[in-house]
Amino acid sequence: MIIFLRKSIFALAIVLVSMSGVFGQRYEILIRGGHVIDPGNQVDKVLDILIDKGKIIKIASSIPDSASKIIDAKDLYITPGFIDTHTHVFVGPEAGLFANGVNSVSPDDFTFRAGVTTVVDAGTSGWRNFPLFQKQVIDQSKTRILAFLNISGEGMTGAAREQNLEDMNADSTAALILKYPENIVGVKIGHYNGKDWKPFDRAIIAASKSKKPLFVECHLPEYPLEYQLAKMRPGDMITHSFENIKERMPIIGDDGKVRLFVLEAKKRGILFDLGHGGAGFWFDQAMPAVRQGFYPNSFGTDLHRFSMNSGMKDMANVMSKFMALGLSLEQVVQIATWNPAKAIGHEELGNLKVGGAADLAIFRVREGEFGFTDSGGNSITGTKKLEVEMTIRDGKIVWDLNGLGAKKQKY
Repeated sequence: MIIFLRKSIFALAIVLVSMSGVFGQRYEILIRGGHVIDPGNQVDKVLDILIDKGKIIKIASSIPDSASKIIDAKDLYITPGFIDTHTHVFVGPEAGLFANGVNSVSPDDFTFRAGVTTVVDAGTSGWRNFPLFQKQVIDQSKTRILAFLNISGEGMTGAAREQNLEDMNADSTAALILKYPENIVGVKIGHYNGKDWKPFDRAIIAASKSKKPLFVECHLPEYPLEYQLAKMRPGDMITHSFENIKERMPIIGDDGKVRLFVLEAKKRGILFDLGHGGAGFWFDQAMPAVRQGFYPNSFGTDLHRFSMNSGMKDMANVMSKFMALGLSLEQVVQIATWNPAKAIGHEELGNLKVGGAADLAIFRVREGEFGFTDSGGNSITGTKKLEVEMTIRDGKIVWDLNGLGAKKQKY
């Protein structure tokens, strides 16, 4: 009799476990009825997405109620979490500095509300202080943080130190990248005021030794743009692509066309990052370029203390700005997700697939009349604007603008 009861209890337990999905308790989150745009997998249609333990469990046209939290995404868009390829997030106590300083920003404060789940720090740290960056910021943040390592040993620590050729060591830079291969995605050269090409050459050597791309931010007359692009290899990235400042030749010539050597560089495989920032984006460059079919490969916002309150705002605003310039929603999503994932060598990101990380942006496209500004105080008007409703990072809701995932309170 006792044996029979034990078998019956065991059988009942199996039945209850198998039925748990029916009663909505088996998985954590089910997103229903959202329009999924996933360029990495060539998906553009209404689907349901099931999430559990930080992973995407199932993607289908219809999934039964099988989660403890069900999110109604009707009339909303679902995409992979956005990837920002140009940020400065090595925040710390040092006044007036980017590396371990107050000019950088804490990423979680600004990323999730804009749909960003991954940022790439653009060379704020170098081989001497990256371990501090890792311990102090990367390991403490919910935002996924990757990094380009500055060829300058101490990173962005002010003009005097960033001019020190003796501290620009290709071997030390490459060695540290090989020590942190999952966190460091490449080498950065920038903020050098001299005429010597050694910093640029050493950065290329370090990138070659570590088999990573080079990220170029030089905008100085001593480093002509044409020569920079000629030195770069396919897969290397140049940022501030649409700036119009005296320190660097703009990409648009006097004839109003994208310069031939710029087009040839892009055809050769050089990647052009936006690098909006506080001074890196001008409509008089972007408008003719877009009309001629020249788009950025990635939407690096150049997020830092000063850019977020100027013309840049955030990733969602940048994407909306390019829609106002003529790009489609599908195009800006690709530039914000799959393009950067491939550029930084992390193709496990920037797309939605079963078994992959549950990093998602859920947003609506508002229609109306909206103004967008550039770095020179110029504005244009657009009719569509992205508004991020929810961001999910590693299977957890980290931004919920209107309580889509919250319990409804009766009153």
